[in-house]
This record gives sequence, C-alpha cells and structure tokens, in this order.
Amino acid sequence: MHSTNPSPIYLDNNATTQVAEEVLEAMLPYLTQYYGNPSSMHTFGGQLARSIKQSRESVAALLGAEPSEILFTSCGTEGDNAAIRAALQAKPNKRHIVTTQVEHPAVLSTCKTLEKQGYRVTYLPVNGKGLLDLHQLKEALTDDTALVSVMCANNEIGTVFPIERIGHIVKQRDILFHVDAVQAVGKLPLNMKDSTIDFLVLSGHKLHAPKGIGALYIRKGVRFRPLLIGGHQEKGRRGGTENVPGIVGLGKAAELAMEYFEEEVTRVKSLRDRLETGLLSTIPDSQLNGHQSLRLPNTTNIGFKYIEGEAILLSLDREGICASSGSACTSGSLEPSHVLRAMGLPYTLLHGSIRFSLSRYTTAGEIDRVLQVMPQIVTRLRAMSPFNSDTDEQQGWLQEKQQDLENVAVR
Repeated sequence: MHSTNPSPIYLDNNATTQVAEEVLEAMLPYLTQYYGNPSSMHTFGGQLARSIKQSRESVAALLGAEPSEILFTSCGTEGDNAAIRAALQAKPNKRHIVTTQVEHPAVLSTCKTLEKQGYRVTYLPVNGKGLLDLHQLKEALTDDTALVSVMCANNEIGTVFPIERIGHIVKQRDILFHVDAVQAVGKLPLNMKDSTIDFLVLSGHKLHAPKGIGALYIRKGVRFRPLLIGGHQEKGRRGGTENVPGIVGLGKAAELAMEYFEEEVTRVKSLRDRLETGLLSTIPDSQLNGHQSLRLPNTTNIGFKYIEGEAILLSLDREGICASSGSACTSGSLEPSHVLRAMGLPYTLLHGSIRFSLSRYTTAGEIDRVLQVMPQIVTRLRAMSPFNSDTDEQQGWLQEKQQDLENVAVR
C-alpha cells in the first residue's frame, strides 16, 4: 500500500532509514547482471566472492576491526541471538547472564527464553535519565556469569552507555562481553582494535542500507559456534547462500557512514537540538526523556503530559510527519515503553512520549514544519483529553494507573 504523501517528513530513522542512492546504485548490478552464486565453481558465480571481500573490508574499516572478524547476518536480531548463544556455548559450565532492563527486544526476549531453559538472568535497572549504575553492574557479576550483554546506545531515548568502562569491569572477571550497537554504528566512534568487546552487532537498515542485511563482529580468538548450520559460507560460521546484493549495499553504506560521520555529529545534532529546544520552549508540560548530553546526536524523546502518544502520532501523520512512540519492534503493543517504565516516568508522561530521530537527509525546513504544527496538535489534543483536569475523580484515576505501573515488574 503506497502513501498518499510522496514526500513525508521522516523523523523515524531509529526504526529504519532511507536507502542511500549510492547504495542502491552499488546493489543493482548484483540483482540483474551479476546474479550468480558466489560458491559456484564457475567464474560467473565465483567472481562475486571478490565483491563480498571488498564489502567485508569496508564494514571492518567502519568498526576499526579486521575483515576476518566480520560475519554477515540477515539483521540485528540474528546477530544478537547468534552472539548470545555462542557466548553461552563457549562457557558451558556457567549459567548466569547480566543485561539491562532497557535492551532491545532481540536481547530481552532471548534472555527470557534462556531463563526457561535454566539460565539465571540479572536485569540491571537504570535511573531517571536512563543511565546505569556501574557499581550495581560490578556487584551483579559472579563466578557463574558467562556473559554480559549491554547495548551501546538506546534506541528509544538515545542514551549512550560507557561501553569501554563496562568492558573493563567485565574483563576483570574473564566474562564474555556482547554489545548491541545497532543504533550506534555510524553515529558514534567505534574502534574494535582497542576495545574490550567480544561480540558487536549492527544492522544495515539503520545506516541507509536495505533491510535484510547486518553484520556481527567476533573478536579474533573468541570461540564461536554458528546459529545457522548448513554450508561452508562465512568460513563455516553461518550457513546459507550469501545475500550478495545486501552485502554489497552494506559495504557501500559503511563507506558512506565514514564519509558523513562529521555531518552526523554536527549538522544533524544541531537540527535535533533546534527541534528539541523549540518544542520544549513552546509546549508547556513537556520534558526531555533521557540524558541531555550522553546520547546519540540524532535522537530526542519528549514527553507531553496529559495526552496519548498514539493520538499525537496520528495527528502528525495527517500532516505528513513520521515519528514514533518507541521501538518499532514493540509499537504494535498497547503496553507502555519498557524503557520509559524502567526510568520510572509518571503515567502522565509515559503514554504521551514521542521519539523523533533524524538522519543526514533531514532538512531545516522539515524541522521548521514540525515546530509549526506540533504546538497546535498538543493544544487541540489536551482540550479533548479527560486526563487534563484536577478533579478528585480524575486525580484518583491517575493515581490508580500510577500504582498499577509501579506494581508491574519491569523486564
């Protein structure tokens, strides 16, 4: 189904990004002209191996890694699953995992499944800004801990965790360290050569490559057993015929990410700050969710009291503006964001929080348009909202909802 608006104002880049024209151009020959199987004996198919090699080198360069440390996957979820399960297989006598309450569902759901298989999982809390207490992390580690899994940057609020400080704590106990860096790659500097990370995951569609392609960094010397068992592809680490067009696209996207990195942390950040400052200064009873400075340059999550986020999103959509109320992988749920719940936000903010995530394609004119329509939307919705009153009945209802939230165990 095609949108009636051919040019939306797209501020949902943490969900997925526009495929770069350069990426599409690089991929097209491998969908039409060079369609062979890279495992074939004949030259027509075998020549594709050189293209895969070049893309592996490009992804490795973006991460500051060796090409041999890069494994191509189908997505971030596969990478997280493969890394977590490989880490546990490498430490078969240990049954404890440490992660956080604000991880992506790819990690949280895997950990919940592993709990049913007899593993013990510690879910570390965060404070009101979405930050971890590193002393709590250190105290959570035991002789039975096989793996620590902590995301690099949160997909909903953009908060960045001190990954290398965490890694040094983890390595003092000889524990494997997995990092979901899906939102961070291309937006934060990463250098695996000097890192304590054992497994790092990225996804192509978060950095202007297509959906269906990702990569897993596996530090040299770390034991790895494949999640997908089949042929000899990826040096026996992932069975299945290689997605050559996707791999080529990811390689090109990695090159572009290095080329545009400074723009990401300067111009895009400036537009993000302009949007954020404008909304907070013109809309009363609004607040920033997350940390002011320790976050991704493209992400802002703002709570608007007394109204539902879904109503805001529908109103924005009618204006041709795309935003989000949280993770795209959980947006179909009626439950409030597990990230915002973990931060302890009050009910009046929890349901009215919107994430705006920019990209290098975002323009100043688009930001101005959002600043023009958003105050009107909030004013109109608040006038209609039953939450926006101080009656005893309404306040009692809100207190009841707040108590319900506090009684729910955060994953």
